Amino acid sequence: MMKKVIIYKGFERFWHWAQAALILFLMLTGFEIHSSYSFFGFENAVIFHNIAAVVLVALVIVAIFWHFATGEWKQYLPTFKNFRAQVNFYLFGIFRNAPHPHKKRLLSKLNPLQRLVYLGLKILVIPVMVISGLLYMYYRYPFRGGLKTIGLDGLEVVAVLHTVGAIMLVAFLVVHLYLITTGHTPTSNLNAMITGYEEIEDDGDEI
Repeated sequence: MMKKVIIYKGFERFWHWAQAALILFLMLTGFEIHSSYSFFGFENAVIFHNIAAVVLVALVIVAIFWHFATGEWKQYLPTFKNFRAQVNFYLFGIFRNAPHPHKKRLLSKLNPLQRLVYLGLKILVIPVMVISGLLYMYYRYPFRGGLKTIGLDGLEVVAVLHTVGAIMLVAFLVVHLYLITTGHTPTSNLNAMITGYEEIEDDGDEI
């Protein structure tokens, strides 16, 4: 028997969609800065990219506070319980209509593989993008009427790290779009992140 409950809170949904929009916009302007194409124009792309980056950093700070204030940070603690079963499900079971090995609950929204991927995104990829981006923006900064330079020989390493981080974000986006379709129905996960409600098995366990 299925039961409809609120899985994703209002701020959680706002944070998810706002972060997604900002990252997509940063990708759009970032690849234009790399001369992959021309849409806004180089100078405008740089300005828009920097503004979106500052907004994203502010959003990340607010989200970090919210996660710790509500205890939602525990959702990302890695676990290897049913990890192999989850990998097998994504590789083989999903194509055989096998049951999903992870039962989604309010206190356990993410399966073991999602926990590792999202944790890596939050403590590795996003920090690399933010730090390298800030170094880009403030490599030279005004000081007492002149310009000072951060103690770096150049921006080559920073540029490589920022680009690698961007490629990892693109890879995550592709995988994320695929995982959206792996719920009870191809659109159930998407609907849950829009409405907050999702149908879960009502087997008497704590939701």
